[in-house]
Amino acid sequence: MAIEDPFVLLFFLLLLISFFSTLIYCTSRVHCSCEICHAYVTSTWSIQFDNLCDWYTHLLQKSPTKTIHIHVLDNIITSNHESVEYMLKTRFENYPKGKPFSVILGDFLGRGIFNVDGDSWRFQRKMACLELGKLSMRSHAFEVVNNEIDHRLIPLVSSFSEKQREDLDLQDVFRRFSFDVICKFSFGFDPKCLDESLPVSDLAVSFDLASKLSAQRAMNPSPLVWKMKRMLNIGSEKRLKDSIKMVNMFAGEVIQQRNKLGSCSNHEDLLSRFMATTKDSKYLRDIVISFMLAGRDTVASALTGLFWLLAHHPRVVATIREEVDKVEALTSFDQIREHHYLQAVVFEGMRLFPPIQFNSKFCLQNDTFPDGTFVKKGTRVTYHSYAMGRMETIWGPDCSDFKPERWLKDGVFFQETPFKYPVFQAGYRMCLGKEMALVEMKSVVISLLRRFNIQLATPVQTPRFSPGLTATFTGGLQVRVSERRGKT
Repeated sequence: MAIEDPFVLLFFLLLLISFFSTLIYCTSRVHCSCEICHAYVTSTWSIQFDNLCDWYTHLLQKSPTKTIHIHVLDNIITSNHESVEYMLKTRFENYPKGKPFSVILGDFLGRGIFNVDGDSWRFQRKMACLELGKLSMRSHAFEVVNNEIDHRLIPLVSSFSEKQREDLDLQDVFRRFSFDVICKFSFGFDPKCLDESLPVSDLAVSFDLASKLSAQRAMNPSPLVWKMKRMLNIGSEKRLKDSIKMVNMFAGEVIQQRNKLGSCSNHEDLLSRFMATTKDSKYLRDIVISFMLAGRDTVASALTGLFWLLAHHPRVVATIREEVDKVEALTSFDQIREHHYLQAVVFEGMRLFPPIQFNSKFCLQNDTFPDGTFVKKGTRVTYHSYAMGRMETIWGPDCSDFKPERWLKDGVFFQETPFKYPVFQAGYRMCLGKEMALVEMKSVVISLLRRFNIQLATPVQTPRFSPGLTATFTGGLQVRVSERRGKT
């Protein structure tokens, strides 16, 4: 017992330091008793709203400038498209991701493209842009997506249509589907998450947990809380460490397998292309995880929101079918772009349910937004894509309606400026995988709607979201499916 006493004393000493450090940190923050800050601190906003994003949307809709300041968080949030353009383009260098977020996500994302600024970001973006822009890579992506649809997605959904009253969680299906696709496309590895037995993947579970717990770090009253838990290896930080260890093991094995194959092998996966330019295993590990995050969670989230909307709008489903039934089969990456109404449907779905609801930067030097908002150095600045999709000033009085026609001019798809619709980011950080994500999503929509009728198992008026780096429906998306007559 005497041997353990020093460790017990050290433990309580660390807890005491953590408590007073947190107290000092919190008292040093701006104290504010305004209505908004009080509602945030006491969570009384939840009395009226199911989701925090809906409360923020309400506040931004009421704001004359479409910008608000949560003083207790030192966070300016905007849905003003002029301010978004100012952040992401005009004064891009003054609004980096910032060290606070790099620290929060560093254990999980490392120095990957989504978690860095400056020269490191420019180098990775240039490399990714060169590879993803190649025709051979686009053809490979199209092949991987359609192979997964034909041999796994359709057989799985068909098996549930035969079971009649058994529910299918489409959100889970889309997460499995997109995980298989991104792993095969990026690393030449098939995790087989979408096999008909719906196996439990330790890798996918660990990846989900790492994403969720990394995001929850930002919700602590002080960064000292999670840092102390990490140092003591307890609670959520212990679970985060264990999940990241599993993800890192996978990344290491993939890199090792590719190294064994050597440069003489002609592989089309994205990792092999990157490995031809560098042997830095840590850098390659960060690339693996960044592409898993980008290609898996965002696509699955967008598809989940879209099919929830389609279940409520049978007229839109009928119009999609009318367009796609004219084509026998999809044969190329470029051919799928010709479906203008479907393109409008996908964009409209992400307007109302963006996979990433908000994105934050940090202000380097004192500045002023075009709407007149003063931004102090060090302030967290957030543009809220979810709220922007619900602004009358951008989309008109019918902004709450699911209306794909708003994206069409004379039957041809027409895209608004990305600063009004920053679902794929905008400016210098525009998503490099945008076209591939759209092809993946549209291929899934076409394949499912051609063959199946899909209805919600239980009608839900307003989805509830779970915390995480991407939007996730709490409880999934439970549906019932049946075969379309004559379309098997």
